[in-house]
Amino acid sequence: MAKIAIMGLGVVGGGTADLLTENRERLRKSCGEYLDLKYVLDVRELPESPYRDLIVHDISAIVNDPEVSVVAETIGGLHPAYDYTVALLSAGKSVVTSNKQLVSEHGAELLALAKAHGCRYLFEASTGGGIPVIGPISRDLSGNEFSEISGILNGTTNYILTRMKGGGVGFETALSEAQKKGYAERDPSADVEGVDACRKIAILAATAFGKLIPPSRIHTEGITAIRQSDVAAAASVHAAVKLLGRAIRRGGECFVLVAPFFVPDDSPLSHVDGVYNAISVTGNYVGDVTFYGRGAGAKATASAVVSDLIAATAGGGVSPVWETADEGFPTEFGTFSCPRYLAFSGVDRNAVRVVFGEVEFIRGAEGEVACLTPNMTERECADAIARLTVGGGQLLSAIRVYESGDRPEA
Repeated sequence: MAKIAIMGLGVVGGGTADLLTENRERLRKSCGEYLDLKYVLDVRELPESPYRDLIVHDISAIVNDPEVSVVAETIGGLHPAYDYTVALLSAGKSVVTSNKQLVSEHGAELLALAKAHGCRYLFEASTGGGIPVIGPISRDLSGNEFSEISGILNGTTNYILTRMKGGGVGFETALSEAQKKGYAERDPSADVEGVDACRKIAILAATAFGKLIPPSRIHTEGITAIRQSDVAAAASVHAAVKLLGRAIRRGGECFVLVAPFFVPDDSPLSHVDGVYNAISVTGNYVGDVTFYGRGAGAKATASAVVSDLIAATAGGGVSPVWETADEGFPTEFGTFSCPRYLAFSGVDRNAVRVVFGEVEFIRGAEGEVACLTPNMTERECADAIARLTVGGGQLLSAIRVYESGDRPEA
């Protein structure tokens, strides 16, 4: 019988405890032994909880108990989660986590610590909720060289953009609906400003490329500036606006970013709607593989946590080791190249052609000039916009156009 502890009995921790309890016999058949929940660490007493008799308030009770071999960290945030994780790994206890902030900022250090003490640090639940993607990349597809990971990594923003397209509503209305339905937090900034997706793409890129890029070095944009007219413009050219996390590698160059994109209808990502997430991975032998499912929620995330608990108790494997990316990785973002959708006021089509060359003019809001540009680097596009707006024109929207395999200019 494997003895398990859970740190943090919130939404995910509670869901994990429920799964371990409700599916106890099913898990025994999968593992060959019972997964017995011995401790729940929480600062609260929780007298109404079904797990109240398991609650402890001091991490030392878990660290010093030789029976406990695996611990699920579902506290969230950096502290005390970081300190507790270090203490547990240093004691030779494997840790599984749903904490994307901790993994994205300290994953390289914690993986090295796990290796040094002969245990495991696993984090399937940190990126896709219930979608299995870390395991497939690091295990099932590990014979491939990966050139790209692109995905819809945040259910809140995907719901908002879906409502803006299908319901014809603006950002604020769609956000309010998401909050009423429980899909968005009271303070939605981590979601709508791209912070959540940034942490997830940092973890996915490190899993695929072996180097952890600090989130502070990942170009990150959210969806707060997306207008309903932008969503309509995308639909007019058979595309959908999606917030994507992307990690693209070609030879020695790598780009990692989070930003809204026009995603053409011929891409599977274009048709992922509502709170669902999808992650597309490209390997040099397997080709394109797409993972799809619910990216958040107590049950979905608990499913991923328990899958890691099973893997950790089974043994026979070691955690990978990541390097911390140096200053030359990822590549300087100014050389990233892709087409763009741009919308201006106060300029005419001739002025746009003079600055941007051969563009495709598309339907825009009344009084605006909207177009799709050819491939341009970030630096080239910024310079062209500056030239066009210096005479009084105003840039209203700028959204990149998704092309699988977008790459730096040769």
